[in-house]
Amino acid sequence: MLITINAKASQPKITQSFAATDFTAPEYAAIKSAVGKYKTIPLQYEKQVLLALSYFPELLNTRIIFRVKHTYSPLSTRPAWTSVVIPPQFRTYIITISDSSMNLLTPILFNKMDFNAQVGVIGHELSHVADFSGKHVLGLLRVGAGNLSHKFLDRFEFKTDSICIDHGLGYQLLSWSIFVRKNLHHENYDGADNVRTPMLKERYMNPDTIRKRIGSLTMYRNVKMTQ
Repeated sequence: MLITINAKASQPKITQSFAATDFTAPEYAAIKSAVGKYKTIPLQYEKQVLLALSYFPELLNTRIIFRVKHTYSPLSTRPAWTSVVIPPQFRTYIITISDSSMNLLTPILFNKMDFNAQVGVIGHELSHVADFSGKHVLGLLRVGAGNLSHKFLDRFEFKTDSICIDHGLGYQLLSWSIFVRKNLHHENYDGADNVRTPMLKERYMNPDTIRKRIGSLTMYRNVKMTQ
């Protein structure tokens, strides 16, 4: 079973594509038992979230609230405000999945994606949590201040995509990257705040960059790339 590989071993099982029907109800229950502790997950997205969580064994004991809410950005991740000043191991993180946004962003909302892309973008958000979990309060404050800098955000999101790929969800991230660019008709995706203007630079990895990164890592060599 997938979860016995991902949660308990250092080498994740690489999968080209996930579908909701890949696992039986008892298998999903076993995955939830293994990785769902301290997690609040909306029932409609439980399968996608559990599969993504199974690739982040370091977050097994991390408190994460996944919530569906009307917000501008399709997805976002942050520490709970009360958690910023406490030690990393006691923090709670909030991952918000938007079910409504401006017309330009509606085509890339979470509920518009296929299952594999949903697992991929959740993996990206969990990569933020993994990154934040290694930072003390000053590090989190630097990230907050860095959001005012376009150059910082370029490096920050690019690094986050790298974390996701390194955890074994490269093909799922690739599905998300292809989906976003196809539906926005943009070569590069610079985030919700800049969606009105086609971007020349790369903040979130574009598909070719993800393919190159996947091709450079030994963990992916036994799974043929078809995307």
